[in-house]
Amino acid sequence: MTTLVHGETTSPVQRLANALYLHPRLLLFLLLTPPLLWLGVIYLGSLFTLLAQSFFYIDDFSGMVVREFSFATWGQLFTLSNFDIILRTVLMAAVVTVAAALLAFPLAYYMVRHASVRMKALLYLGVMLPLWSSYLVRVYSWKLILAKEGVITWLAETLHLTWLLNGILAIPVIGGPSLSTSDIGTFLVFLYVWLPFMVLPIVAALERVPKSFLEASADLGAPPRDTFRRIILPLALPGVVAGSIFTFSLTLGDYIIPGIVGTSHPFLGQAVYAHQGTAGNIPLAAALTIVPVVIMGAYLVVSKRMGAFDAL
Repeated sequence: MTTLVHGETTSPVQRLANALYLHPRLLLFLLLTPPLLWLGVIYLGSLFTLLAQSFFYIDDFSGMVVREFSFATWGQLFTLSNFDIILRTVLMAAVVTVAAALLAFPLAYYMVRHASVRMKALLYLGVMLPLWSSYLVRVYSWKLILAKEGVITWLAETLHLTWLLNGILAIPVIGGPSLSTSDIGTFLVFLYVWLPFMVLPIVAALERVPKSFLEASADLGAPPRDTFRRIILPLALPGVVAGSIFTFSLTLGDYIIPGIVGTSHPFLGQAVYAHQGTAGNIPLAAALTIVPVVIMGAYLVVSKRMGAFDAL
């Protein structure tokens, strides 16, 4: 059914479009309601449910979950074993983030300032290509590469550098029988898997640095070192922080890589998986899950103040 308006007919769809155009707040409400419901009910609702679970505790006699408010489970977080898991995970995330930034910045700078169009396309392809393959395939491939019978050991024997490899594996705490069963191997796989997430934000930040700033610095007689320290690095720092959000958070919550490559010492993700699975300690698993949420919440606040969100 149509209505005559100024000699023209309008369909119900046209009338609805006109109504939404005349009432922009109604249009905004209709557009935002579905994602806000998803965020509020599904995402935040599950987080609050998880938080509520962490205030329950396990009865020592029956092994059943007691659904009464208590801080007993939170007290278990500060036991030596659990604190060691948290510290090990945070340190690994921090080291991976710093190493990724040190590797990604020179590559990103070359891509933005020096690479030709063809070379830049090839470098982009090289950075993105690993993301197109299966996550598990990449991790298991690295397990074979780092194994005692892998290509790295073979290369070290060929170059007569076995003494160097054995010396690295003999380092206390982070060493092991082979690279695939050491924290060094876990670090290398983390670095490989998450490096693209550091490169791309830094590239985006460096592309926003005006060339005129660099030319003005050179015209004023500043050496390249001072240009980098006073112009390039401060302007590109939000991109570095933005990339660190990805590398730090992804390392903090990952449980697959430490389960395939590395030692038997668990990380946070593995501890959560074990407690909610075989151990059946849902309250402790929930409390451990809140730890990276709190850490990343504080990290995001600091990152926002450093302008990292502008580089995403």
